[in-house]
Amino acid sequence: MLTDIEIAQSTKLLSVKEIAVKLNIAESDLLMYGETVAKVKNYQKYLDRAEKQGKLILVTAMSPTKFGIGKTTVSIGLADAFAKLDKKVCLALREPSLGPVFGIKGGAAGGGYSQVLPMEDINLNFTGDFDAITSANNLLCAMIDNHIFSGNELDIDVEKILFNRCLDVNDRSLRDISYYITGKDKDGNKQNLLRKDHLTITAASEVMAICCLATSFDDLKTRLGNIMVALNKKGEPVYARDLKAEGSMAVLLRNILCPNLVQTIDHTPAFVHLGPFANIAHGCNSIMATKLGLSVADYVITEAGFGSDLGAEKFLDVKCRIAGLDPSVVVLVATIRGLKYHGEMPDDETENPTSYIEKGLENLYKHISNLKDVYKTNVVVTLNKFLSDTDEEIAFVINELKSRGVDCVVNECFAKGADGTMDLANAVLENMGDSKLEYAYELNDKVENKIEAIVKKIYGGDGIVLSDEAKEKIKFINKYKYDKLPIIIAKTQFSFTDDKARVGAPTGFKVNVRDIELKTGSGFIVVIAGDMMLMPGLSKVPNAVKIDIFEDGTIVGLS
Repeated sequence: MLTDIEIAQSTKLLSVKEIAVKLNIAESDLLMYGETVAKVKNYQKYLDRAEKQGKLILVTAMSPTKFGIGKTTVSIGLADAFAKLDKKVCLALREPSLGPVFGIKGGAAGGGYSQVLPMEDINLNFTGDFDAITSANNLLCAMIDNHIFSGNELDIDVEKILFNRCLDVNDRSLRDISYYITGKDKDGNKQNLLRKDHLTITAASEVMAICCLATSFDDLKTRLGNIMVALNKKGEPVYARDLKAEGSMAVLLRNILCPNLVQTIDHTPAFVHLGPFANIAHGCNSIMATKLGLSVADYVITEAGFGSDLGAEKFLDVKCRIAGLDPSVVVLVATIRGLKYHGEMPDDETENPTSYIEKGLENLYKHISNLKDVYKTNVVVTLNKFLSDTDEEIAFVINELKSRGVDCVVNECFAKGADGTMDLANAVLENMGDSKLEYAYELNDKVENKIEAIVKKIYGGDGIVLSDEAKEKIKFINKYKYDKLPIIIAKTQFSFTDDKARVGAPTGFKVNVRDIELKTGSGFIVVIAGDMMLMPGLSKVPNAVKIDIFEDGTIVGLS
């Protein structure tokens, strides 16, 4: 079989103007980036004039392996299958971060015969959204330091600066940095101040989250101004608006809310817009792209990062709550490799794989239970077939799920594209009954109770253990009345616990809350569990060593 990039490069693309016609988007409303990529610049008029809203389909997954589960690929194959059934459909996906592209997981444009194209552009800088976010983020950091250098009128405590620089690469050396800036003491004398910082990856930055959650440009500017950047020496908040930074940041982000329009291999329209991680951020594409899709298509297929305990939890508890969304059905993706991983099957084991798969199914059962019993959503389970899967393994999974009253649809979206996803498409259409989304917690609950509700209901744990630092942060949150904000838990994607080695569906554990970060611009509380890092590192042999470009512009090694 051809590689992902070989398949992509052999596909004849339509002009993005032709793709826009499928959604009744006027050519005059496109901001062109070449022939096959565009931003929709007058998005608001489509939101305002929509007579009815389309149906929203969320694709999520069981807890993944380090190679992922294939949610994006399934989403794309499903959209192409809907199009083949003559449904007016579009995708709403996240943009890839350069971190995974050059790291271990690879890009986020799908794979095989279920890809969004042009995959090289999408995976590599695309329309410059990540660059604009990085620049706006770091401009604010520069203005903080400059304010201190210029006399520190706001009396910022240099040891209590809360806003950090970011970069869209995996670089562990930037997790903790120190440098000196020149400030002035009370008498106006110059003094060198030690400034400690830790960079986050752009996908985990607050500016990324703000851009994803903003519902208008005015809302974007307000949220940028609301960023709490530091505390002064009295322990009081200092905001970006106090530095008058939101205007210049918004200038850099002037096109950020315009969704990016591209196409699949089968020329199905796809909005690929913004991209926070789900393990260290909220893991969903922009509200603007999702709402635009719902205004111009009858069906919108979207995904949320990693397993349903991370991306789907945040999609349902945060994004849906903010944007007033309610998915008609949730597609839960599983793989044989994922089931073996969560059944703790050794890499060199070849005998009796079904015993490990049976154990690994406990992980899948927990995800099914969460979606059905906690959120009350309609759920369709699909087994994403890989070439290495045997008929015996597939039959075993289907029969085990059937014995639990769960139907499982096999899809072959990677190898066969739309043709391999038709059964799944029909199952999704059949399961689009009425449902009323419920949440895992209420916003009016206490901060610690909201965290505990997620741990008990979604992770299956017994509770939480708050560090002294986390307890102090909660006191601060309560004091300044930010306690009604939703919760974003940053934890490992490989386990329901905060320990990535505890696979399957553990019980009897508590989640250790190491720290809490208040994000007043994006409007949520980030809970850092275990040893989770907000700046990933590269693997020993990263994808970066395999990627190259030739003199004629041909790129190789990208996946």
